Amino acid sequence: MKDLYSVLGVAKSAKADEIKAAYRRLAKKLHPDLNPGDTKVEQQFKDVSHAYAILSDPEKRRRYDVGEIDASGQETARGGFYRSAHGRGGEKYAHYETAGGGFEDIFSDLFGGGFGARGGGGPKQKGADVSYSLKVSFTDAASGARKRVQIGDGRTLDLTIPPGTEDGQTLRLKGQGLPGFGGAPAGDAYVEVKVEPHPFFGREGKNLHLELPISLVEAVLGGTVQVPTLAGKVAMKVPPGSNSGNTLRLKGKGVPDRRGGEPGDLYVTLRVVLPEKPDEELQAFAKDWATRHSYNPRVKAGMD
Repeated sequence: MKDLYSVLGVAKSAKADEIKAAYRRLAKKLHPDLNPGDTKVEQQFKDVSHAYAILSDPEKRRRYDVGEIDASGQETARGGFYRSAHGRGGEKYAHYETAGGGFEDIFSDLFGGGFGARGGGGPKQKGADVSYSLKVSFTDAASGARKRVQIGDGRTLDLTIPPGTEDGQTLRLKGQGLPGFGGAPAGDAYVEVKVEPHPFFGREGKNLHLELPISLVEAVLGGTVQVPTLAGKVAMKVPPGSNSGNTLRLKGKGVPDRRGGEPGDLYVTLRVVLPEKPDEELQAFAKDWATRHSYNPRVKAGMD
């Protein structure tokens, strides 16, 4: 989108009354009721309304001037929950937030009283849909969570992240988009979920995958070890003679089914880890053991 001051045709140093006057002039010229069926003019009107929504609000104008938000009203300095500049069909969103003196006051002055209700003065038009993106943790996406987030126009929304939410999944918030015209309903908000990676869990659908380090003693003799899951640690038996690459399944310890079905499973792949520092006793045992046993794992793998 172009520079907001250019959209209204004013200088960056323009005073509030100059911005309001420019908007009044353009709104009267471009309003859809005066240009029925002209989609190009309708888009211009949306762009002008959007520019006025930001520049007529002292705080939003300040943030735009210093680069904290861009021409679409999107945050530029911090990540997390932000608003996209384009609609679901590629169209840019119009902003109709009440700012400064308020759009309804201006339209009432321009077109006569009762504009806010629109009565029979023009067709109703549903508000535009808006899109957001929200970063959530791996655990919140898998197990479900409730988030309170602040969106670009200052409103706060309570958003439910359903259990089993996947990366890239879009959630719909009905009626949380831009206001409609003439009493028409507001548009919807669409939230694309961006799932952050987990330090040791991987995910395939409802199933989780985990690589679990075990000691040489646990691998040779077997034993019970603690395994992390989404709900906390659980005990798991390691069979004697286990090897790196062996995979054990913990049924029902994966991701909940978002449709209410059976949860997925957790697949635990074992990885045998030797002590970090050389152990003379272990080395002596290995040498003694090797003299009495023929053991070459590469032969079985067909590599020797």
